[in-house]
Parts: sequence; structure tokens; C-alpha cells
Amino acid sequence: MAYGLEFSEEAVIQLERIDKTTTKRILKKIESVMSDPQNFFKRLSGRPEYKLRVGAYRIIADIDDSEKKVFIRTVGNRKNIYGKL
Repeated sequence: MAYGLEFSEEAVIQLERIDKTTTKRILKKIESVMSDPQNFFKRLSGRPEYKLRVGAYRIIADIDDSEKKVFIRTVGNRKNIYGKL
């Protein structure tokens, strides 16, 4: 069973600021991993959040296995995404 998906307001704003080609690539990647997100998202070291790599971009998310839900917290370039956490 596929997981549900939610985006934070911050993630939506960040996706709107990224060029359209990259945004489409990010969204396509997210859709493709929703059947088993635990297999594709990797846990951040020492933190409860997970990350997903899409080229130079990272998607930071929370995964709730009990409710089968993925909550996308933030999206950004790998150079500065971790400083915002």
C-alpha cells in the first residue's frame, strides 16, 4: 500500500522557487518512492528526519509508518539545506 503525501508550506514555496524542470524531476522522484519510502529515504544522522537525494537537491521529510504518511518538510540545494535544520 502506498503512503500518503503532505507538503509543508515552506516546501511548497521552495519548490515554486526552483526551476520548473528540476521541480518536475523532484516531484517525479517523490511519486516513484511512495510505495516504499523507507527503502529510498535515508535517516539523517542523529536526527529523526529523513532525506532523499535528487541530483544536487535534497528533500527532508518525516515518515510516519503507523499512519502510512510522508510529510515533506523542506526542499533545497544540498549546499545549504542542512544549515536550515
